[in-house]
Amino acid sequence: MSGARAVGIDVGTGGVRAVAVDASGRIVGQAAAAMAEFGADRRDPALWAAALEAALERLSAQCRLGAVEAVAVDGTSGTVLGLDRAGDPVGGALMYDDAVADAGIVAAIEAAAPRRTAARGASSGLARAIVLQDRPGVRAIRHQADWIAGLLAEAPPPSDESNALKTGYDPMARRWPDWLRRTPLRPGLLPPVVASGSPSGRLSGRFGLPAGGLLVAGLTDGCASFLATGAARPGDCVTALGTTLTVKLLSDRPVFAPEHGIYSHRIGEMWLAGGASNSGGGALAAHFTPARIAALSRRIDPDRPSGLDYYPLPRPGERFPLADPALQPRIAPRPDDDALFLQGLFEGIARIEALGYRRLAELGATAPRRLFSVGGGAANPVWTRIRARIVGLPMAEALSDAAAAGAARLALGCLGRAG
Repeated sequence: MSGARAVGIDVGTGGVRAVAVDASGRIVGQAAAAMAEFGADRRDPALWAAALEAALERLSAQCRLGAVEAVAVDGTSGTVLGLDRAGDPVGGALMYDDAVADAGIVAAIEAAAPRRTAARGASSGLARAIVLQDRPGVRAIRHQADWIAGLLAEAPPPSDESNALKTGYDPMARRWPDWLRRTPLRPGLLPPVVASGSPSGRLSGRFGLPAGGLLVAGLTDGCASFLATGAARPGDCVTALGTTLTVKLLSDRPVFAPEHGIYSHRIGEMWLAGGASNSGGGALAAHFTPARIAALSRRIDPDRPSGLDYYPLPRPGERFPLADPALQPRIAPRPDDDALFLQGLFEGIARIEALGYRRLAELGATAPRRLFSVGGGAANPVWTRIRARIVGLPMAEALSDAAAAGAARLALGCLGRAG
């Protein structure tokens, strides 16, 4: 049975995944547990805890957890919960995709918050925190990753600069900003914050992990997925080709441009700048099934341009690299040949991807240098060839697409710095 030096824990929408790596960063074990095994309410922190315990128990059957030296946790961005005086959850969490319906809360944040913060809007962690504070008995607000890390720790740990971003944290000044006092949020509810990848506490010995091991401040699941690929140097890019198209670029300078749907997470002394387009796999699914896409792809010559100029969207509206809620899909003219039409869609999404990286560089981010790809679309070799031609960056093979692997590598890196 392999030894593990660091463990990463990913708390996702539907379950918990744990990945162990050895001293070289090689994955030596991975396990998962679905929250549906324990109940139906994804907002119930008790389900998160049960899935955490099950995932670590399953991981222990693959590798020795007793020698683990460091653990880091990632969670869904903007998911928050209220805690009572004893540190126990007060009701269910508000998830990353729960929009706040109270227009007064949103307006109060808009009036106080600067333009560049990620805490504006009905879907911000800050808006959810203001809702949660009014539950009877709430004495603290914590992010999902904070609370899970607390289950592993000797004492309640601080939050991290990545998860705190959408709750209003200022990553440039590295503190909770003064403007928060002008919002309805009660003072003193938010946690202290430390840099992602820095020591944040000691393990308590629960769940088979060794007492006294290092707890490392984590990050959001999106940032963890970036690190999982092996991207680690300024100019490294990761495109996630899922239902939507997400681009992220590791930069030595931050970019904050909400008018383009761009903000930056701080990871130690580096910045992860990016945005998410409404284009992507969802725009393809509006026309073809996965099986049909696979069959048509075999008829496409990826090195011969189609001559079509599309901007594929599943419905009107775009966030990035063009922020236009009224933008209409452009998928005409449609040729009689479905393979040619699919090629045009592939090329259109690739041009959006290329524009996203150009936009980041134009706004001050480090120039892109190499590209990693994850998500279902990354498995299509024809689309990959088309993207390489249009985006114009060297393609690198991703080590992993599991967020937990990124959290594990973050924890391992902290051990390297400590050593």
